[in-house]
Amino acid sequence: MADRVYPAAKPAAPNGTAAPAPAPAAAAANGGANQTFPANKAQLYNAARPTYRPMPPPRRKHRRSCCCCCCLFITFFIITVVLLAAIAGAIFWVLYRPQRPSFSVSTLQVSQFNLTSTKLASKFNLTVVARNPNKKISFFYDPINISFNSNDVDIGDGSFPALMHDRKNTTMLKTVVSSSGKNLDGSAISNLKSKLKSKNSLPLEIKLDTKVKVKVGSLKTKKVGIRVKCSGIKITVPSGKTPTKATTSNVKCKVDLRIKIWKWTF
Repeated sequence: MADRVYPAAKPAAPNGTAAPAPAPAAAAANGGANQTFPANKAQLYNAARPTYRPMPPPRRKHRRSCCCCCCLFITFFIITVVLLAAIAGAIFWVLYRPQRPSFSVSTLQVSQFNLTSTKLASKFNLTVVARNPNKKISFFYDPINISFNSNDVDIGDGSFPALMHDRKNTTMLKTVVSSSGKNLDGSAISNLKSKLKSKNSLPLEIKLDTKVKVKVGSLKTKKVGIRVKCSGIKITVPSGKTPTKATTSNVKCKVDLRIKIWKWTF
């Protein structure tokens, strides 16, 4: 191959100035020497721009730790109270074996039941048996209010006197429940008459409302409201002066606590 000869200097232009640099295509044809190009605007902008580094979020470890400690303390306190109450309840149950008092309708006689177009006159002889099955617990009852209801119609009212119900004691309570010339609306009168015509008897529900105080050893609790509800009774209206006996064989009496919170009673 013939050796290539490169000029030592750029040839001068006819007017004495330096000749312009050869074109890139000519340089590539003359051996493909490495050439550098000027940087564009984007490269210059990115080179001068500082690197973006996001700021770290503010630290809130102290506040979070305080909230966590408060939540743990409240949870631990609630669990402790529940456990202590459960232990105290278990000890009380083992020592005293508390049971609710029970009530039952012994006899019920209908002496009078006169129903007119606007008024009702009735008279019932009621005997209720109260039992206290507890060995170490006594009950103190306020006067007990009695109401007789038939199809949501009040047909008689009465009361039992205050009662001290001792341990392992059975007490028989007797009273007269009556309604002397009580005014009733037309719908109540028609309801009672339709029941008497169809079945010649009326369903009856007895409600006993009172407040009771419990004595355990030498300690006495505050008064708590209770309601005794006896259902499943059927009465027959007497045709003359001879009173009739109500059916009380399937009577069930249920004792419920009545707790009053502001205006509501549960």
